Amino acid sequence: MIVLGVILLVLGLLFGISILWTIGVVLVVIGAILWILGAVGHSVGGRRHYW
Repeated sequence: MIVLGVILLVLGLLFGISILWTIGVVLVVIGAILWILGAVGHSVGGRRHYW
């Protein structure tokens, strides 16, 4: 999810499409939160690890 967010951020900046940039930021933030929660041992969505 983080990788997809970064790709959308780059595409949004290159092509000047603000909606891609916004979606990219949201995906990066959500991906980082899920990654941190999984790393500290909290179950995310019923799973022990989030990949």
